[in-house]
Amino acid sequence: MTAQPLTTEARERIIAVLKALLAERGPHKTICPSEIARELGAGSDAEASQQWRAWMPVVRTVAGELAAADVIVVTQGGEPVDIRSVRGPVRIGRPSAATKASN
Repeated sequence: MTAQPLTTEARERIIAVLKALLAERGPHKTICPSEIARELGAGSDAEASQQWRAWMPVVRTVAGELAAADVIVVTQGGEPVDIRSVRGPVRIGRPSAATKASN
């Protein structure tokens, strides 16, 4: 499976989905980067249902850019982390809410 290229259109789609998912949650809730990727790679057949994995690297890249600009906070175990260097599962939230609760 080939990684999704990070185009201007892809960046805009990622940001739109990220904002929509956070808006659906309460103010102190977080989302997983895979939720964004799954929304972007959504499809009805078996192949399409796995396309979300191709989105993960670019979702993490855009999340890193947004975190660096203080638009979002990325946490792991409730503590802020740099998504560009941390390994393992992380959560994305609003800057004022990300460390208060997850999901």
